[in-house]
Amino acid sequence: MATQLADPEAKSTVAPEAVVVRFAGDSGDGMQLTGGQFTLSSALAGNDFATFPDFPAEIRAPQGTLFGVSAFQINFGSTSIDTAGDAPDVLVAMNPAALKTNVGALKPGGLIIADTGEFTKRNLEKAKYDVSPLEDGSLAKWQVLAFDISALTLESVKPFGLGNKEALRCKNMWTLGLALWMFDRDRAPLIDWLNAKFAKNKVLADANVAALNAGHAYGETAELGGHVKKLHLGPVPTPAGLYRTITGADAVALGLVAGAQLAHLPMFFGGYPITPASSILHALVRLKEFGVTTFQAEDEIAAICAAIGASYAGQLGVTSSSGPGIALKGEAMGLAVMTELPLVIVNSQRGGPSTGLPTKTEQSDLYQAVYGRNGDAPIPVVSARSPSDAFECAIEACRIAVQYMTPVILLTDGYIANAAEPWQVPDPATFKEFPVTFLAEKNAGDTLLPYKRDGKGTRPWIKPGTPGLMHRIGGIEKAVDTGHLDYSPANHQAQTDARKAKVDGIAQSIPDQDVCLGAPGGKLAVVGWGSTYGPIHQAVGRARAKGMDVSHIHVRHIWPMPQNLGELLKGYDKVLVPEMNTGQFKTVLRDQFLVDAKPLTKTSGQPFTIAEIEAAIEGALA
Repeated sequence: MATQLADPEAKSTVAPEAVVVRFAGDSGDGMQLTGGQFTLSSALAGNDFATFPDFPAEIRAPQGTLFGVSAFQINFGSTSIDTAGDAPDVLVAMNPAALKTNVGALKPGGLIIADTGEFTKRNLEKAKYDVSPLEDGSLAKWQVLAFDISALTLESVKPFGLGNKEALRCKNMWTLGLALWMFDRDRAPLIDWLNAKFAKNKVLADANVAALNAGHAYGETAELGGHVKKLHLGPVPTPAGLYRTITGADAVALGLVAGAQLAHLPMFFGGYPITPASSILHALVRLKEFGVTTFQAEDEIAAICAAIGASYAGQLGVTSSSGPGIALKGEAMGLAVMTELPLVIVNSQRGGPSTGLPTKTEQSDLYQAVYGRNGDAPIPVVSARSPSDAFECAIEACRIAVQYMTPVILLTDGYIANAAEPWQVPDPATFKEFPVTFLAEKNAGDTLLPYKRDGKGTRPWIKPGTPGLMHRIGGIEKAVDTGHLDYSPANHQAQTDARKAKVDGIAQSIPDQDVCLGAPGGKLAVVGWGSTYGPIHQAVGRARAKGMDVSHIHVRHIWPMPQNLGELLKGYDKVLVPEMNTGQFKTVLRDQFLVDAKPLTKTSGQPFTIAEIEAAIEGALA
């Protein structure tokens, strides 16, 4: 065992309110599994937390290479947690590549736990190291705990007769056991989980349990140095209720089902696999008992067209994708606008353009969502700010779709889709139902007017096959009221205006924009949307604690926007808009409200840090 201490005497003995841990290793080292189970232990300990899974785009990159590193970061503690944390306090590096790609993010004085068994000459070369960083003093500003985790794992599972390769796959459980010891966590739930996971292979179950226990025992018995101690973070004070850990993808799936139930409709989901949206399909497949039909189509266009067909037939049609797939769905989205059928389109944004960064997060599809179709084809856009918020946003998307007979886009992103946080399961009775009424008889005496609009500008929903209600539907322009084909200039003007007025009118059914933190007016408003909520909220809170006049506004309804938003923004001297693109929402705010919004942009595939936004606030107020 090798240790390299920065300054252990300077280490505070006061337990922190929160700790950030990052597990990093090869994409085959099981880091996402390790992080997921450590998250489970945090939930069971009553901690608040936020996670950030960060994995390579390659299905299996060459072992030990820099671009094959998979990482999982969790920020957990006994206080309210809004982000996965800026800089880790602890980095668990399973090989040299994991160390090289992640050590720069570690806090000065932070702890590195490294597996010396993987720091071989070949692995060092793959990671572009000339000399082992464990031996050249380059890690002096951090605390280093380096020992042969690989050998200790092999020793712990030797009684089970596994081959060397299979035995080393237990290394992540050994590491997890050590982490459980470090943070005073109960192993029993994870042992139960391992026994359930490997129920059909008792040898593998026993080997993984043995590795977990061995890592925990190592922490208890080895003299790891004064800088490594057992640390207990108490539970966060929370209201009584039923809680579960939820990812954004799971929250979207549950919210879609809840929305369909509140509309009293069966739901049809047509999808095509694409990262990071595929998890929604995976989650919905398990919910068939709630009237959900799932269909994995041959391509993106078939998926959305099948969903439109389901809506035409009287179900709630839903489809999902990421940026490249949403582009392919564009023409069919226009068809849904022209036919005025309800449809929910989930876009789990990722880095673009084209194939771009499949596993990295971005917010660069906002222009696509608001403007990205041929012709004047207005579509409402709703944006979730966190994994748990995606549940209510999915319900809201369903409500708008069925009440206004329109397609609706729900924006999440790669961070929201994959990240997890605690979620208090809401009481179903608190949600207001919005049951659908299908037209059952002619609506103009002895005449059917399929495009006759109600007070909201919404046309009736007519199930095909309803006696006496045969009508035309399709992508060619329809005559006002009758729905007959009509190319005349006056008719197209009237129908274009009607479709726009209908979507604009949705603003009357959404709440006024509130101020998340701060006052309605002042020197600076930081305006966000989507997954920037956590870092903005923390940065604004810190700035206000320093006496700065700054407020946080976070917009859920991207299009149409809340009716009071323009006046609210004009109450501030300056408006700063952080977003993970080149300034798209900033442009929309300038366009709609003529406010001099300034951008703070980031397109690295990584979420904003609190420090980045805090520095921008200070700069704006300087």
